Amino acid sequence: MLTTVTETVERELGPDRELLDRLLTAAAQGDRDALGQLYHLTRGAVYAMALSVLRDPHDAQDITQDAFVTIWQKAGSYRSQGSPMAWVLTVTRNLARMKLRQSARFGELTDEEWNAIPAQAPNVTAEDRIVLQHALSRLSAQERQIVMLHAASGLKHREIAALLELPLSTVLSKYRRALEKLKTQLEGDDRT
Repeated sequence: MLTTVTETVERELGPDRELLDRLLTAAAQGDRDALGQLYHLTRGAVYAMALSVLRDPHDAQDITQDAFVTIWQKAGSYRSQGSPMAWVLTVTRNLARMKLRQSARFGELTDEEWNAIPAQAPNVTAEDRIVLQHALSRLSAQERQIVMLHAASGLKHREIAALLELPLSTVLSKYRRALEKLKTQLEGDDRT
């Protein structure tokens, strides 16, 4: 069941790298429709990144909007060399960190705040969403963040390590541990 949920989330939320690249290039040339498509494809991942940094759903929504304004303004500085999703999430992370510095707030996410992340996912059934939310609530904050960034944005572990400024080995071990917890949770064996 874990594999099915993970595959569904990755398939639905892991937009094509070439498409994102084309949309960013078009947005840099002033194509508002391209920005709209980019927003539609990446808003869940952008919100997840903002929420993981800010730990406040209202601030995360504000930063999500600010991120797309900034992406529109700075699309001309995007270079088609790496991951377009990583560029989008780096813009988001930087805005979220600036917001944190301004407000100097830190704290743990509530279950309700984390539940908002999979709720943003298109084509995920209500049943899958409930199962996913319950399973995610069993993870540590950092484990949730790594799993959501990988599942919601399709980022590779190396990209997540760079975004979160963690060693790759730490990201890999936390991801593996989180998947083991999720598998145990989804199989109904509550030993965590």
